[in-house]
Amino acid sequence: MESGACRTVSRHSFSFFHHPVKSYLVIPLAILCFGLPGTAKTIFQKGGGFSPDERVLYKKAFGKKEKIAEELHLEFFYPDGFAKTDSRPAIVFFFGGGWTGGATNQFYAQSKYLASRGMVAICAQYRRALKNAKPVWCIEDARSSMRFLRQGAAKLGLDPKRIAAGGGSAGGHLAAAVATISAFDCKKDDHSVSAVPNALILFNPVFDNSPMGYGHDRLGEDYKKFSPIDNLDGKQPPTIVFLGDRDKHLPVASAKRYEKTMKANGDICKTCIYEGKGHGFFNLHKNGRDSFVATMTETDQFLAGLGFLQGKPQVESWLQAEEKK
Repeated sequence: MESGACRTVSRHSFSFFHHPVKSYLVIPLAILCFGLPGTAKTIFQKGGGFSPDERVLYKKAFGKKEKIAEELHLEFFYPDGFAKTDSRPAIVFFFGGGWTGGATNQFYAQSKYLASRGMVAICAQYRRALKNAKPVWCIEDARSSMRFLRQGAAKLGLDPKRIAAGGGSAGGHLAAAVATISAFDCKKDDHSVSAVPNALILFNPVFDNSPMGYGHDRLGEDYKKFSPIDNLDGKQPPTIVFLGDRDKHLPVASAKRYEKTMKANGDICKTCIYEGKGHGFFNLHKNGRDSFVATMTETDQFLAGLGFLQGKPQVESWLQAEEKK
């Protein structure tokens, strides 16, 4: 099953051991502690063992505790040879977690790869809403981060006309929201600076918040102001969507409706459906090696087609090199 000419990725299983339990007793302690020779575990953990090159404060806003300002940072991954005098293409990632949880390191591996291809990749912090609160803070902060990057592009070494946004699950919603929702802008932002990205990379995004979508129980009828799929107006940037056909939070039908509406409005949208995959399948730290390679190869090709990258994707060779470290 596929859509938008994207490859499908089937589910694979893998096991180190195929012998009775008693055979485990002869395995050297070093292997039990550190893994089989020639294997790497760190990259398959959340964050991949990577660290950002720089953290920049972009906003202070009231958090969950009243009268206490929360500092929000952007975490930058720079390509080799980068200088602040450059004008590099960039992408900012928003992590998932139902607008209440999650962490920036969800997209460290994707960021590190895209940095290896010459982009500046950025992972954004944002305020996570209380479980019983409407997560409008998250949209406000996401749009603030986009304005910060575009307004300061010259000092940050970025091309203000080539700033993409991406994210997974609730973070995918936020990436879509910065391109569609303006009802929750921060009053302190310079609204003359556009918060709309120049491209969208959406991993199982919960961009449908209608009664048939995700989060409606927390939004009620306000979902119409919050749901990207209900605010497509023909001004959205080129978009690629990755989704498993077994996703419990975003039905395939909703993703196809998003694509159909985008195209009817004259916008570019490509939807990649992956057979047998559920929510979060793209995460490298969830044993998603094949899915990581597939989705990042598609991402690379999509961005190259928009002039963000040059040359052919190098995901497999990059990942193999990282596995050997």
